[in-house]
Amino acid sequence: ADMNGTAIENFVCVIFNVSFMNCTWHVGRTATEDTQYFLYWRPPKKKDITECQNYIKDDYGRHTGCRFQNVITGNWYAYFLVNGSRSGQSLLLIKSISDYIIVEKLTPPLNVSVNCTEASHRCSIWWQPPRTSTKKKSSCFKYEIVIESK
Repeated sequence: ADMNGTAIENFVCVIFNVSFMNCTWHVGRTATEDTQYFLYWRPPKKKDITECQNYIKDDYGRHTGCRFQNVITGNWYAYFLVNGSRSGQSLLLIKSISDYIIVEKLTPPLNVSVNCTEASHRCSIWWQPPRTSTKKKSSCFKYEIVIESK
């Protein structure tokens, strides 16, 4: 239920440094300063639903995001739920986030090695894929190499 424009909008989660995740949203278009939002989530393969423990707040103290630690998503889906209150009264604002976006900011590739030979004027470069929160195949990654001459 949207409760006349009080439901959250633009829900996005970003995973960084492999196991940290920030989820953010915009307050509803008609939400008043005393509207409060609460995020619940169920990690993949878990049965327990937990509320956010580390909220991100706007200038009015409204929850507009959550910081998670030790996140493991694997190749499974996590489930999110946001509900709210206004003036201490529970709103019938229950929004199950099914069309959410999870983006992962990757770390640089690991164990980069370079071997250049002057005779052939060639260099060979090796590396390992970055660590990720999911199990991705090496073929999922595309790399760009920038060579600068000194």
